[in-house]
Amino acid sequence: MPTRKLLIILLALISASACSPLPTATPFLPPTNPAPLIEPTLIFIPTPAATVQNIEIPLPTFLPTVDQSTCINNLTFVEDLTIPDNSFVSFGSSIDKQWRIENSGTCNWNSGYRLRHTGGAGLGAPEEIALFPARSGTQVTIQIIFTAPFEEGVYESAWQAFDPNGFPFGEPIYIRILATP
Repeated sequence: MPTRKLLIILLALISASACSPLPTATPFLPPTNPAPLIEPTLIFIPTPAATVQNIEIPLPTFLPTVDQSTCINNLTFVEDLTIPDNSFVSFGSSIDKQWRIENSGTCNWNSGYRLRHTGGAGLGAPEEIALFPARSGTQVTIQIIFTAPFEEGVYESAWQAFDPNGFPFGEPIYIRILATP
């Protein structure tokens, strides 16, 4: 019987270890679920009085580089993270708007890439903010702080990505609110 032999071996080991203590190993249990991949999140918080510093972040050498002269620019809107469209907002309140977007092109966005206000109400935000760094294929969070107007009504502010040559690309993103007293 194999079970009986195993029991005899285990009893012999236990009695032998009582005479000379052996170090015991901590059992290793592999995780049942692999840890989720964490994507980098970039949050831009421009304010009317603030200046945006363009700091070039070098690309890691272990990742393949993209030929910026032949790559294709694209931006895809993924979701509104805060302030759903048609939200009621009190007069003069601060609006922390965040969008999840994807760099769905083949170009890596560097310091020459911008997000510009292209239509509708400015809502107290700067006319342009930095749109970098974001490697091709990654999702990032963009955040702009707006201020609700003091007049009742529906307000929309549209924003568009621009490449270093000043050409617009990708899907526009926007905020749409209803200002109330």
